[in-house]
Amino acid sequence: MGLRERRGKEKDNRKKNILKAARSLFFKKGFTKVTVDEIAKTSELGKGSIYLYFNSKEEIYAQILLNDIDGFNEKVDVLLERKSTAADLLKELSRLYIDYFLDDSELFRILITYMLQPAKMNLTEKLNAEILNAIARSIDVIGSVLQMGVDTKEFSPELNIKKNQSAFWGLLNGIISLYVFSGSPVNRKEKIYSTTKLALEIFVRGLQKA
Repeated sequence: MGLRERRGKEKDNRKKNILKAARSLFFKKGFTKVTVDEIAKTSELGKGSIYLYFNSKEEIYAQILLNDIDGFNEKVDVLLERKSTAADLLKELSRLYIDYFLDDSELFRILITYMLQPAKMNLTEKLNAEILNAIARSIDVIGSVLQMGVDTKEFSPELNIKKNQSAFWGLLNGIISLYVFSGSPVNRKEKIYSTTKLALEIFVRGLQKA
């Protein structure tokens, strides 16, 4: 391995360590209470080193969201390659979403914080647009599945794709939030699965009759 390649690898590792440390701190203390000094200390770097990789705490926060939302979208792309009914794809999509965010509940908390209080994040227009575009891509995938259901006559031809993809997105986030932010953690995942299954059965019946 050459000197330039080794330095590049070390730089990537430091950047990953910064993001890992920041995610943990955001989860424990909330975005507004975390400082760059704390991120530097947790990642075992000097404060000046943090600014070699990121311009601000907001940029670190944005990069965490972008990396993980993109990771979810990549998994969804693989899912859509399967030959299945639209209803089954919605079920698989919901399970993938639940597993992805419950396996890393820090990410879900960060995502919901951003969605509920974007103004408080003080992000640049560019960073805000990148995050919104990544989230929009996830929501548009739902629309693609719904459109497939309409095209195959599985769902009603009168279906409003935009409204229903937003409703499905809200359904998933609402159910996960219900059990993540309140109630006992005992059997949390099982409760989310069972509630989502019931909600999807009702939702799909509505898509068929819309």
